[in-house]
Amino acid sequence: MRYFVHIGYNGLHYKGWQRQAGVFNVQGVLEHALTQILKTPVSIIGCGRTDAHVHASQFFFHMDIEEPWDFDLMFRLNKLLPGNIAIFDILPMDAQQHARFDAVLRAYDYFIHTYKDPFLNGLSSYYLLDGLDLDRMKQAAALLPDYKNYRAFCTHPDKYEHTICNVMSASLSTDASGDKLRFQITSNRFLGKMIRIIMGQLLKIGKGILSVDEFESYLIENRTPLLITPAHPQGLYLSKVTYPYLNLPPRTEFSSILQKQADEYWSTL
Repeated sequence: MRYFVHIGYNGLHYKGWQRQAGVFNVQGVLEHALTQILKTPVSIIGCGRTDAHVHASQFFFHMDIEEPWDFDLMFRLNKLLPGNIAIFDILPMDAQQHARFDAVLRAYDYFIHTYKDPFLNGLSSYYLLDGLDLDRMKQAAALLPDYKNYRAFCTHPDKYEHTICNVMSASLSTDASGDKLRFQITSNRFLGKMIRIIMGQLLKIGKGILSVDEFESYLIENRTPLLITPAHPQGLYLSKVTYPYLNLPPRTEFSSILQKQADEYWSTL
């Protein structure tokens, strides 16, 4: 029987989602917990691969379990797992439904704070910056859905069969004081470090180092910038994953204080 498991995690202390020998990762922790509880080896497949120190307020993986369990698996998992991983739902699915390949939309949020705040440490990326040109940053972000080839904003584009991404929306918001930023982007897929690279370019625009026209030229010409400077990973969240047959709201009440309050307190620039 195939099951989709709906989870969220704070990735600050993990080296990413993917299982790797000798590296502390989210997938490995989950597989170990499932194997321990179900008394049989369990392998799982996630909806994507988040980088080291990146969070997910909504994430799905699937697993195939031959023998049904007769206890509250979600309760036991949440009791056994560390506090930075939460299980929200365990959903029986058809055998052919796939957590990674069937996803049609993925949404990410990237948070920045421009003052030192110990209570945002690890939940948002800290950049000590003043006087960012938010209007130009917004102009550049708004260009992203107009283009499909994101070869310019990828660390290793040649490892992919293609670098086409259907970016459906991209926007930049700020809080009332203007010292917190939120970048939101949705697409059917993302390339390696693509969002962090884009955010790094937007920060260069905000600081006056890069023009909006030059930013757009990378997309037009599929030309990689001479210097790629990905933004810090700690501010990045995989925040929504949608399937043709499954569209659950994120369990934002269990995610960071930034996303919990985002829709109430953030205004579009």
